Amino acid sequence: MTPESPVPYRLTRVGVVMTPEPGNADEAEGVLNPASGRGPDGQLYLLPRLVAEGNVSRVGLARVVVEEGVPVAVEREGVVLQPDRGWERGADNAGTEDPRTTWIEALGLHVMTYVAYGPLGPRTAVAVSEDLRAWRRLGPVLFRYQDDLDMDLNLFHNKDTVFFPEPVTAPDGTEAFAVLHRPMWDLGETKPGQGVRVPAGVEDERQSIWISYVPVASVRDDLANLTLWEQHRFVAGPEFPFEAVKIGGGPPPLRIPEGWLVLHHGVTGVIDSAFSQQQKVNYAAGALILDATDPSRVIARTPEPLLAPETDDERSGIVPNVVFPTAIEEIDGRHFVFYGMADSKIGAALLERTD
Repeated sequence: MTPESPVPYRLTRVGVVMTPEPGNADEAEGVLNPASGRGPDGQLYLLPRLVAEGNVSRVGLARVVVEEGVPVAVEREGVVLQPDRGWERGADNAGTEDPRTTWIEALGLHVMTYVAYGPLGPRTAVAVSEDLRAWRRLGPVLFRYQDDLDMDLNLFHNKDTVFFPEPVTAPDGTEAFAVLHRPMWDLGETKPGQGVRVPAGVEDERQSIWISYVPVASVRDDLANLTLWEQHRFVAGPEFPFEAVKIGGGPPPLRIPEGWLVLHHGVTGVIDSAFSQQQKVNYAAGALILDATDPSRVIARTPEPLLAPETDDERSGIVPNVVFPTAIEEIDGRHFVFYGMADSKIGAALLERTD
């Protein structure tokens, strides 16, 4: 790492890999923001967010077609998660949205975080699978109360959540699974008039990346404890121009020699209601490097985006001007990032070191 290249990586577009299927009602309002994973058959799969009319989202499964070492298309294999639980549906809304999946070898499971768009708005939930096809819901996430924050994190909507692939050391010194998340501080979105509230010690009210932990021992006792998060810490907030409005996490952190590589999104523009399909924003992809032993500590970050909306597919769609990275996979020794394009299609980009 050098001052000129604090994060020695670049992203290079390789093309569009998935577009809405004509006549498919589940995809009428776009395919976007996929999770990913390798099935027991060794094949690479995407788990795209499929958006039906009325902004109702499901999670699909699609095998990635690779030609000459590059992802070029997908073959659909159905829907694996849909809002069929009461807490995933409201009177006028429903959704299982924006899945992120992490293969956690210590558990022998794919662990999915997703957004349940239920009666009170977006809420993070967890599901697990051995094969990417059959998912067992563990339920909505609960944040243990932490008195030094002077705030209950369960009050807030929360998105952009993703687990690390291997245990780390928690602040209390125990072995833990770590998870990144992005609290939304505007309580007025849930109860009008409450306004923006932030925990003690937080001076910047813009939405930022946080980390929480789950003791490994507790998960070994009961897998359902993956939903009980504790030891909450601020990680990173908006700092550079392309992050002026807010930032949020992306794919599962990738272990690199310097620590953990975290691709994230930075947002500029004007945010309407948190629940509306935005029309006046710009989402670009940047990167953080987190310390290997203390992943709550940022040791480097990109002052400018690695990928910003420039192509027609990224600039025109349900939500224009969006590059939203959500998955990283290795194909023939190279890493590719899959990302949402204008909330309408899914693209891929090659992730390479620059040193």
